[in-house]
Amino acid sequence: MRIEQLQYLSKVAETGSITQAAKALYLSQPSLSNAIKELEQEMEVQLFKRSKKGAVLTEAGEDFLTYAQQILAQVDLLKTRYQESERPRRIFSVSAQHYAFVVDAFVRLLKENSYPKYQATLKESRTYEVIEDVANQRSEIGVLYRSRFNQQVIANALAERDLSFTPLMQAEPHIFIYANHPLADRAQLTLDDLAPYPKLSYEQGVHNSFYYWEEVLADHVADKSIIVSDRATLFNLLIGLDGYTICSGIINSDLNGGDILAKPLACEEAIEIGYITHNFHPLNPIGQAYIQQLQEAVKRSAPSEAKDD
Repeated sequence: MRIEQLQYLSKVAETGSITQAAKALYLSQPSLSNAIKELEQEMEVQLFKRSKKGAVLTEAGEDFLTYAQQILAQVDLLKTRYQESERPRRIFSVSAQHYAFVVDAFVRLLKENSYPKYQATLKESRTYEVIEDVANQRSEIGVLYRSRFNQQVIANALAERDLSFTPLMQAEPHIFIYANHPLADRAQLTLDDLAPYPKLSYEQGVHNSFYYWEEVLADHVADKSIIVSDRATLFNLLIGLDGYTICSGIINSDLNGGDILAKPLACEEAIEIGYITHNFHPLNPIGQAYIQQLQEAVKRSAPSEAKDD
């Protein structure tokens, strides 16, 4: 098995076509096809289902690619650190559900440390992708929440991937609404109060189980429901349609402005937000510094009733 074969595997999986992958790799199609077949024969596994429409990973191929990507990521790190043409760069990556305090911590980390060169990645992702990013070492840290409703499912998913969850804070469910919303003067809201208004939620792609939704009470059925993919769109719809979303109540006025309010929601559910890390890959100093920034960002942004927990 050669590194080049793993690179070929990754490109074919990305494009879904040996022809397109060969063009991207500047190889002939027969050469690429033979290299993939040699890899399959050596590892005794069928990696792709081939048809006139292209090449699709088999179930075993998806599993194999997961390990291959870890190897390729390590190769990239070695090249970055030791190639003569490049100086060592500090590399850090975090994946998270859609939380402003995660962005706040990321900004402060980079501002407070005078790194001459760095490559840093911040991804606001779906729940399943946050877990997979940390499991496959695409991110050192992931940030997500768990509740009584999804706790066991999340715990199982983390245990299967050798990941650990460390709590950052606990909070009662809140509602984000526009400052000029008809219910903005209420001290507390109920689901009945919110029934006339559209409920906004983040889409979770193919892993659309209620257990992977970012919002607590995901199984609550609303007469009006809108699914969005990013935080900016959600906030625009909160304002434009008097919509609402169920959340932790954590809000950052520096990043979100003063147009969004967090109102307590009357319910018995609880939210625990934390970060996940890989059990067998200790955090580097930058990752450790980022966790400190997360802890401080939570204290600055958390609802008053959560700060005392």
